[in-house]
Amino acid sequence: MGQVLLAAPRGYCAGVERAIITVEEALRRFGSPVYVRKQIVHNTFVVNDLSRRGAIFVDELDEVPDGALVVFSAHGVSPAVKGEAARRGLRTIDATCPLVTKVHKEAVRMAEAGYEIVLIGHAEHEEVEGTLGEAPERIHVVDPARPGDLKAAESGRLSWLSQTTLAVDETLQAVEKLRERYPGLVDPPSDDICYASQNRQEAVTSIAPRCELVIVVGSANSSNSQRLVDVALAAGAGAAYLVDRAAHADERWLDGVSTVGVSSGASVPEGLVSELLDWLAARGYADVEPVTLTEETLTFSLPLELRSNRKPG
Repeated sequence: MGQVLLAAPRGYCAGVERAIITVEEALRRFGSPVYVRKQIVHNTFVVNDLSRRGAIFVDELDEVPDGALVVFSAHGVSPAVKGEAARRGLRTIDATCPLVTKVHKEAVRMAEAGYEIVLIGHAEHEEVEGTLGEAPERIHVVDPARPGDLKAAESGRLSWLSQTTLAVDETLQAVEKLRERYPGLVDPPSDDICYASQNRQEAVTSIAPRCELVIVVGSANSSNSQRLVDVALAAGAGAAYLVDRAAHADERWLDGVSTVGVSSGASVPEGLVSELLDWLAARGYADVEPVTLTEETLTFSLPLELRSNRKPG
């Protein structure tokens, strides 16, 4: 009756896979409980699964008992958080995605070189909070949709960085607007949008014009998943929705639809995509055409504490 265009790449990126394995390996090696500051990745299913296996997710370090083991999430933390952990004698494992760490290092280098830094991103996102903490006196956070809100100095050296999970086009448009106001705005050494966010956005862009409906699997607090919905609509999909899993999809979305696009955010296990495909197949959409834009081969090593006999500290 209907067709499904299954976008690839989709699902786990290298940073997410590394972070999840970090918690799993910490539980295996050191036993329960393992505390995790914030959600290790922004996916409800993953967090609930790790919780059942002995991980305890907390918002702040004051919820972690003295001497306990705590993992920092893939989104990164500020130097202040690391300092607090050290003062309290907490054992730590840092599961920050290496691509986020790269942005942190760029912020430090730019601040030390005397730049004011525009950080394009969502102020409430953990990644932005962590990057801001590297040089809070020099970093100005601006929402990508409202670059005109920037209250930076009108003179002096100004550079920009971005949250890694934003939409590529959205970020570039914000930079263009900023450059109209600050012609001397300096670009970062390399693009901050992570390869996985970009690849998933390009894959969705390729299928969206052929789809009356695009369904993205991902949690509501996942920035990169939310961006896939935005990208699908901008690329011509008739409608696009974000669902945590198949049970949250609505049959009414399928009315008059012959082609459904499917993708998933970078923190989504493939099993949840398979669940959605089964849900669609049961409603007449059993013809699945994979659409692969590129193959991803990047992997990241586990944190140092899990690659040696060294104990977290």
